[in-house]
Amino acid sequence: MTTQLNLYLKHLHQDLPAGIVVFLVALPLCLGVALASGAPLFSGIIAGLIGGLLVSWASGSQLSVSGPAAGLTVIVFEAIETLGGFGGFLLSVVVAGGLQIVLGFLKAGVIGAFFPAAVIKGMLAAIGLILIIKQTPHATGFDASPEGDESYMQETAESSFFELSEALESITPGVTLVSVVALLILIIWDSAFVKRVKAFRLVPGPLLAVIWGVGFNVVALRYFPELAISEKHLVSLPELGSTANFLNQLRLPDFSYFDNPKIYSIAATIAVIASLETLLSIEAVDKLDPHKRVAPTNRELKAQGLGNVVSGLIGGLPITAVIVRSSANINAGGQTRVASFFHGVLLMVSVLFFAKYLNMIPLACLAAILLQTGYKLAKPGVFVEFYRKGWNQFLPFVITVGAILLTDLLVGIAIGMICGFFFVLRANFHAAITLTQHGQHYLLRLHKDVSFLNKALLRKYLQEVPDDCELLIDGYKAQFVDLDILETIGDFMLAAPDRGIAVEIQGIPLEDITPSAGH
Repeated sequence: MTTQLNLYLKHLHQDLPAGIVVFLVALPLCLGVALASGAPLFSGIIAGLIGGLLVSWASGSQLSVSGPAAGLTVIVFEAIETLGGFGGFLLSVVVAGGLQIVLGFLKAGVIGAFFPAAVIKGMLAAIGLILIIKQTPHATGFDASPEGDESYMQETAESSFFELSEALESITPGVTLVSVVALLILIIWDSAFVKRVKAFRLVPGPLLAVIWGVGFNVVALRYFPELAISEKHLVSLPELGSTANFLNQLRLPDFSYFDNPKIYSIAATIAVIASLETLLSIEAVDKLDPHKRVAPTNRELKAQGLGNVVSGLIGGLPITAVIVRSSANINAGGQTRVASFFHGVLLMVSVLFFAKYLNMIPLACLAAILLQTGYKLAKPGVFVEFYRKGWNQFLPFVITVGAILLTDLLVGIAIGMICGFFFVLRANFHAAITLTQHGQHYLLRLHKDVSFLNKALLRKYLQEVPDDCELLIDGYKAQFVDLDILETIGDFMLAAPDRGIAVEIQGIPLEDITPSAGH
């Protein structure tokens, strides 16, 4: 304990400034993710608070930062729509957290390794495209739904694209100007030139975009009222001013949904996707860590599960370890979990005492931040990268993207997994057995595990062996040979003398080779 305390005190001068940077990045993202999820904006703040104040200490990672993630926005929105209320959704978050804790105790931290990279990147690219489609109306000031309706995202791809086209035809000048300039700021701040200048790196791009939006609207309200942004296009958080008022804003789950089976299917979806996103983020953070520390993945699942249980119980969105915040922490010089904790403290202070100023933020600024996030997830270079890797990588990737866009996240991932496993089996199918020829001498080699899935390929190769030749079947490299394979070889050996084929077996005990019962 003393050693840990000394570590935290030693790096306090690095962790506190890093915590400030993470706070400045996280605040607009917490609000933006809640907006994109069709949830109350305050729920995004609560999730950020839990990620900073609780998960940072429960986690085994010193540098990861947890909070609401853009990767879950589609699931959250669809869950709220499906259950017909935010209270029921909160219950599913609590259950999802419980499932994550169970996964941690079952040592399921390795599950991330079972998802093909093409499917994971396809999922992220699809989420990016969805963010772009769904946030464009906010960027132009178009509201398809009545004022006050939280159902921002539409239920089908057709209606989503219809809303997008409507938004482009119904532009609000002031809102559009704010979002376009905010997007330009984010693009410029992400450029190599700005990243090379240390002074520029002290101010995060998202914060600068927010400052621009607030400043523009303050000036417009006074001098250019025709360009001013109305209140319905601004952040709307309750002005608390005290801890008592903060506690009054917390929302409990609706436990009457306990007998609704949809709660558990949604909870399972959240648990799987949140766990996967967390494990991927942790893996990335470990690679970025200058000290090369490795976070225990099973403990991370338990920490995230605890965070989601608490977040769901008090009205927050689901939590994951988030690579955007974590990389900002590392780039700002963060060394220990104190940086993440301090960002949570700053979130709490800002909500308690500065909500009045947060309510001056145009939603268009948050939309711009999410549009850039969406582009980073689905930029053309990702598609080109997988195309260059070959069809066995590109097809699972693009099929996952299309399936998610046309169905939903869970179904889309399932379709992508099926496609990915098909190509894995196809590759193993061809790699398990090889046939080579030198004159009248043929070599049939079995590699690694050879199962019944390779039976058709084995028969094909054996049929290619001509009459009056020599065949050597080499099984030295095979770690496992299925009974179906042994029977197929046995059947061939029975018929080989009639065709003038001399068969020699190496690496496989002859007593194991028995023809099928029909011979």
